[in-house]
Amino acid sequence: MFRLAFIGFGTVGQGLAELLLKKEEVLRDRFGFEWRAVAISDMLKGSVYDPDGLDLAQLLETVQRTGRVDEYPAPTKGWDSLQTIRDTNANAIVEVTYTDVQTGEPALTHCRTAFEAGKHVVTTNKGPVVLAYRELVELAAAHGVQFRFEGTVMSGTPALRLAQNDLAGAVIHGFRGILNGTTNYILTQMEAGQSYAEALRQAQALGYAEAVPDADVEGWDAAGKVVILANVLLGADLRVSDVEREGITGITPEAVAAAGADGERWKLIGSGRWEGDRFVARVQPERLPLADPLAGVGGPINAVTFDTDTLGGVTLVGPGAGRTATGYALLGDLLDIHRH
Repeated sequence: MFRLAFIGFGTVGQGLAELLLKKEEVLRDRFGFEWRAVAISDMLKGSVYDPDGLDLAQLLETVQRTGRVDEYPAPTKGWDSLQTIRDTNANAIVEVTYTDVQTGEPALTHCRTAFEAGKHVVTTNKGPVVLAYRELVELAAAHGVQFRFEGTVMSGTPALRLAQNDLAGAVIHGFRGILNGTTNYILTQMEAGQSYAEALRQAQALGYAEAVPDADVEGWDAAGKVVILANVLLGADLRVSDVEREGITGITPEAVAAAGADGERWKLIGSGRWEGDRFVARVQPERLPLADPLAGVGGPINAVTFDTDTLGGVTLVGPGAGRTATGYALLGDLLDIHRH
């Protein structure tokens, strides 16, 4: 039985909660996966704990109606995130807080605390994986628990699991991919005739881009994902500063039109591969021929091509963001821990 504590209960946490309720019978009957939500701690919405289990459907309704977690009638309220991790009877922590990607906090401390308490962690926060992947994996192993973070790269599209499980018999020499849906949407709209400014405004209106979009359009988000893929799958030891980085702000409508006239299409590509004993990692706009599998990926969609010794290029395409997709990443991680 998985006893879950949600640390953070915003869009992503609620997305997982909805999936757990919707798929409860299938998860139990098909996979023998049983769960109980026992605690939620959210910096803005409050916290609740019931060792016998929370009524997750009622709790979701309460949050949607009041905006608060602690309006739900639970025997214990008011614990902060660290007390919730340490002192509840949860055995798996769902870490989905708002986190500073530069410092990895508070998610990094949450992960360390959970492992030291002997509890599994699933998270969608890139910061801890980018900054402290090896430390966290070793700490989890030392305490006999597991660490899963599929949602840090392509949301619910299983790039890490594909490489680690289904491509386990192949050697992956490198990867290249569209790892940021916001920039892919902007470039797709520019190809349809919009200016960069118009496409950015539309992306912001649709919720694809933040009010300050630098993390996306300057390539920082994609660079973090390159670091995760490189370190987790190819044994590199990169930091974000090691990634050669260029965003899309310099791409003009004229450049988009010129590429189209030559049968090519602009994409922001994150890539990495070993060149001798040096790992080369980049995020940069590239003109791709239309025959390239990545060229046909439009809108806010992500894709990655793994270069393997056995199968050649293997390309995975799917959603890279969204409430349900990211919630599904967490569900897949919990199932992966259950299987192992």
